[in-house]
Amino acid sequence: MEDMRIGFIGGGNMASSIIGGLVASGIAAEKIWASDPNTESLAKLKDVAAVNTGSDNNALIANVNVVILAVKPQIMKLVASDIADAVKTHQPLVISIAAGVTSDSLANWLGGSPAIVRCMPNTPALVRSGATALYANTQVSDLQRQQATTILEAVGLALWVEQESQLDAVTAVSGSGPAYFFLVMEAMQAAGRDMGLSNDVAKQLTLQTALGAAQMAMASDVDVAELRRRVTSPKGTTERAINTLEEGGLRQLFAQALDGARVRAEELAIELEGE
Repeated sequence: MEDMRIGFIGGGNMASSIIGGLVASGIAAEKIWASDPNTESLAKLKDVAAVNTGSDNNALIANVNVVILAVKPQIMKLVASDIADAVKTHQPLVISIAAGVTSDSLANWLGGSPAIVRCMPNTPALVRSGATALYANTQVSDLQRQQATTILEAVGLALWVEQESQLDAVTAVSGSGPAYFFLVMEAMQAAGRDMGLSNDVAKQLTLQTALGAAQMAMASDVDVAELRRRVTSPKGTTERAINTLEEGGLRQLFAQALDGARVRAEELAIELEGE
């Protein structure tokens, strides 16, 4: 990947995180460009690494072979239309991290037949513990797939899906997923306080338990259902708690919640296409 030159259009938190991960993984800062109309955002990126910065998106494209569109979905059409000629001329791989913007919409706004990868990084990417799913259109080469994998693995796990529609399920599971775990942690902390623990003790015990459980699941050679069974002693404290959660319909609630998120992701894509 020595010839990879990467440009970020948009200099927000996700761009900053990916840039930090890339530099930490060995990508030279001088091979990274970033463009943003906000000089304060560019200054913050310079604090992360000595990357090339500017405000001209088209000039950026002339210097790179991978372009990462890290802008809000609502302005993607405007940004893509503005860089369409430069993309057709230089033919970089275009990676979009904007939720809801389909590859067909992006290709239509860019014109021609651009190589496009859509991906859905989640917010833990900000601490390089992200989970990202990627989808490539038919114009993406094997080398470009490798480039996209390298870039997103700089901030965590990167997995490919073969159908773009699966990104809606990805949004429901991992894109929105951190909020589900935050809600569980919030509820556990509140329950701990209600039982007499100080806020600090309840918080630290909850967060460390969540971290430990995730690390055990990642390191284990058995699935999470078996791990749950192993810590649920018959007629013990854990069994009573688990039974209460099961009787309360926890699994059904999660199924309904995630399906609701998936449906909303589909709706957003339709709304963005109509703009």
